[in-house]
Amino acid sequence: MPSHGPAMSDSQQQTGLVRKVIVFLEMIKFSHTVFALPFALSGALLAAGGLPDGRQLLWIILAMVGARTAAMGMNRLIDAEIDARNPRTAVRAIPAGLISKGTTLVFILLSLALLLLAASRLNPLCLLLSPLALFFLVLYSYCKRFTALAHVVLGICLAAAPIGAWIAIRGSVEAPALILGGAVLFWVAGFDILYALQDLEFDRRSGLHSIPVALGVEGSLWAARLFHLVMLALLLGLFVTMKLGALFMAGILMTAAMLLYEHWLLRDGNLDKLDAAFFNMNGYISLVILASTAADILTRQP
Repeated sequence: MPSHGPAMSDSQQQTGLVRKVIVFLEMIKFSHTVFALPFALSGALLAAGGLPDGRQLLWIILAMVGARTAAMGMNRLIDAEIDARNPRTAVRAIPAGLISKGTTLVFILLSLALLLLAASRLNPLCLLLSPLALFFLVLYSYCKRFTALAHVVLGICLAAAPIGAWIAIRGSVEAPALILGGAVLFWVAGFDILYALQDLEFDRRSGLHSIPVALGVEGSLWAARLFHLVMLALLLGLFVTMKLGALFMAGILMTAAMLLYEHWLLRDGNLDKLDAAFFNMNGYISLVILASTAADILTRQP
């Protein structure tokens, strides 16, 4: 009788599943959650005027994790063929054959389920607006095929973090949430323009759209600077609107200094220091805003 080989043991199956989860999390750059999550927590703190209820905080975090994981998974799945042609991205998990499209789709569906579950546990408006958030998450992955404004759409996706957290706490959309969301939009769009510079030549050859393709290196640097100036202006608007104090202002000043350093690193279009400018500085910026928001709000509580 032909031998079919030994059946895979439970431990081997578990090891394989763990390996797939690790590959997936690396593929979607799960560590980059640091960009949006602190702004969601800042929005929650501002909406609550202090520490939010622990249950609300838990579901906000789970909604954020679900939304970002689904968004990045969809982006990698939708862009798999493009990534395979780009030398910079050909080593990503799907084009490199480290994870299948089917497995990726399963992880995406699980992440979407987590987002919808979390939204339903927060309040009806969060659940009602979930399809709108999903629309922009999918739209972003297709934008480069027809518009240079993909960076702005990505900014809208991440702007949903503080706006959604505000809605989770208060059950309504109010001006401070939109101002903070706008700051996130221009911040993300600005640094995504800088990040897209490394694919400028590939995008041109492939007929893909981006602000670097439309404006070139110098024009893109100036566009990113303008976007980040708008971000700072909106943070100042939030400071005035919510009558925040010196600790929040200190956070704005630190953010301005880090943005200045980020643009100084890339001042001549040299991308050798892009990792420091992109990940390090922007990760610090989101944490500084959270820390200054928390310090300002919590120290004013009776």
